[in-house]
Amino acid sequence: MPGLDPQIHAPARLQLVTMLSAVSEAEFSRLRDELDVSDSVLSKHISALGAIGYVRSRKGTHRGRRTTWVSLTPGGRKALASHIDALRELIAAADVTGTAGRPSPR
Repeated sequence: MPGLDPQIHAPARLQLVTMLSAVSEAEFSRLRDELDVSDSVLSKHISALGAIGYVRSRKGTHRGRRTTWVSLTPGGRKALASHIDALRELIAAADVTGTAGRPSPR
């Protein structure tokens, strides 16, 4: 379907970019814990999204230890908004009540 972005359609990536859309940046470990994935799985998602310009990461220190911070880029925000619009169109087109808006007999 046009508008659905295959780069963020996978559930973990969609959840990742959605989480990042609500903050300026998030710590890697917090994202890992919230998504309930391993470090390597999250790293792969971040690398793939970073390669297409949807996220960026930076190294820093937090509470005396090195950490990685991840943020959604303007391009990533635009891609997420377009993806959400396409999902809304798909949902609106679904006929869950039966034909012509009438409830189906049970």
